Amino acid sequence: METVNALGRRKEAVARVYVNEGAGKIVINGRDIETYFPSSILRYIVLQPLNKLGVAEKYDIKVNLDGGGFKGQAEALRLAIARALVKINPEDKAALKAEGFMTRDAREVERKKPGQPKARKHFQFSKR
Repeated sequence: METVNALGRRKEAVARVYVNEGAGKIVINGRDIETYFPSSILRYIVLQPLNKLGVAEKYDIKVNLDGGGFKGQAEALRLAIARALVKINPEDKAALKAEGFMTRDAREVERKKPGQPKARKHFQFSKR
């Protein structure tokens, strides 16, 4: 099997994933997944598509992560891994889509408007 690559985005985070056959090693920006995501919850989010298909120990994954915060990066990586797994085996798409792993969460931060302290908040109105 040749290298399969995929892209995942969430908020400001961008994850580029390169998947090869291997022993289940995940390297993110040159660091192991346990050091990059110390939180077990974020590691769980990243590994969801692999665990759903039962192929966590079958592929080595190299990741370039850029932008965003921890949560956004974890969810971008989950999407990228799911897309790569579908490229490897298109029959898996239905199972991943049913869990919501194939859906790009398009919500972005709304911009701040002039004359307001934030995007939707207004300065206090004073009648007199």
